[in-house]
Amino acid sequence: MRTLLLLMLAAMVSAAQPTPIIFDTDMGNDVDDALALALLHSLETRGEAKILAVTITKDNRYAAPFVKLFNGFYGRPDIPIGVVKDGVTKDDGHYLRKVIESFGAPVNGSYADAVELLRKTLAGQPDKSVVIVQVGFSTNLARLLRSDRELVARKVRRLCTMAGNFVEPTPEFNVVKDIVSAQKVFGDWPGEVVSSGFEVGRAIRYPAKRIETDFRWTQKSPLVEAYQAYHAMPYDEPLWDPSAALYAVRPEAGYYSLSPAGKIQVDDKGVTRFVEGEGRQHYLMVNQEQKARVLEAISLLASQPPAKN
Repeated sequence: MRTLLLLMLAAMVSAAQPTPIIFDTDMGNDVDDALALALLHSLETRGEAKILAVTITKDNRYAAPFVKLFNGFYGRPDIPIGVVKDGVTKDDGHYLRKVIESFGAPVNGSYADAVELLRKTLAGQPDKSVVIVQVGFSTNLARLLRSDRELVARKVRRLCTMAGNFVEPTPEFNVVKDIVSAQKVFGDWPGEVVSSGFEVGRAIRYPAKRIETDFRWTQKSPLVEAYQAYHAMPYDEPLWDPSAALYAVRPEAGYYSLSPAGKIQVDDKGVTRFVEGEGRQHYLMVNQEQKARVLEAISLLASQPPAKN
């Protein structure tokens, strides 16, 4: 009996441990990346996640300073940040520079190479512990696989991506911008992959009114300013990236249904196709009831105030 109680206690303690997260993002191309990062900060405040590092696949000088400003706003200025080299999108986007200038945040700074940071971060974690949330291009992870596939296999528990379209034969942005890297990641990832497709985020949209009502706890927020700068208000942003981030930390919460196991294939035009059968890859599905639950969870988490120091 005593042994059984000890095992149950150990299981409870293990279940309560925060999920170690690496957030790989093309921050600046769409504002839902910022919503996803806010959600992860809130989950860390709640003791459910631990953001180990943020790596960036947008090759723009404002992307890393924006992430640093964002992390500082949420009370975690020391989260390591890595940047892509020779990435596929180099433009400023609609909100990075505006928010940095609004906050008077510094632009100059030294940031690690994304692949080096991925390698260093994974090496320091227990085996089969890290969940990678990739909500941008596959550039960084494909490069990591080419040099450190064994490290990935040993350290990563699950890869959660926002990528692909599993209801229509249409190329999706995160895939089509770097097709070769997407083919490498989906074709050679040595563990479980769960992808939230274009159709999931399209079906669940963040109401503009929540930007106006849910952030009254602060006079100035980088998330609010990014949202307002990205498009003319009011608009309801599809929740592509936050949907993947939510599943990454709460996979057992019933927010989504999971496809059967199989493999995700990427053709030379960037179209994704799911082949059921052997493999450890899945995609997410949502029904009407789940959509409402996901929207409420993301809305509450994205607007949660930072933890008080």
